[in-house]
Amino acid sequence: MDLLAEPGVLAAVLAIVFFAGIVQAGLGMGFGLTAAPMVALLDPMLVPAPVLILGFFSSAWVAILHRGQIVWPEVGLATAGRFAGVAITTALLVSFSRDAFTIAFAVLVILAVAMSLAGVRFPFNRLSLVAVAVVSGIMGTITSVGAPPLALVYQSRPPGPSRATLAAFFTLGVALSLGALILTGWCRWHDAELAAVMAPAMIAGLLVAGRFRAAFDTRYRALMLAASGFAGLILLGRTIWG
Repeated sequence: MDLLAEPGVLAAVLAIVFFAGIVQAGLGMGFGLTAAPMVALLDPMLVPAPVLILGFFSSAWVAILHRGQIVWPEVGLATAGRFAGVAITTALLVSFSRDAFTIAFAVLVILAVAMSLAGVRFPFNRLSLVAVAVVSGIMGTITSVGAPPLALVYQSRPPGPSRATLAAFFTLGVALSLGALILTGWCRWHDAELAAVMAPAMIAGLLVAGRFRAAFDTRYRALMLAASGFAGLILLGRTIWG
């Protein structure tokens, strides 16, 4: 589909990307999990690479803005896990069904969110951080949605450092995923052109997000879980029913 030739679809895509930019700035993550499931329903060509390209720049924006609050040891551990996940994905994309992975991850995300809402707390330590980063690397590379696993271990952390640290992690992590997609032929020049069409809406969302900062801070855990659960449901429905 040519986005510029479909004004109605383009307007809907830009509205989604605008909202995703607000979520990214508020949580430090979530551009992909907000944008990818919905824009894919409008035009499957927009995922994974075009959304990942925008996710890289939106994460970098937030990381630079809040650089003083970044917890770099956590970024290092999580990036190591993400690298492992991307490496696994690069090997598996050659042999396995993308839909099978998407269904499995969507079910796991929904289950994990349900457990969190039921009162289960996921521990925050080195092992859990690396483990969820591996899963994030696999999910993010295949579906453009890599935030839910990290949300589960960061849900009870302070909003300020979490926002900055997650943004720094996703800047590096998304770059790794894009590299894997380029190597496997899943990211081409046309994907960059599609990202450029959507970029103004993303920038607008990032610019206005400051007005909602207090609301994000007071509802940080609830918003992270809600966004993750929504992404899981949309991914599952999109894959099963097309």
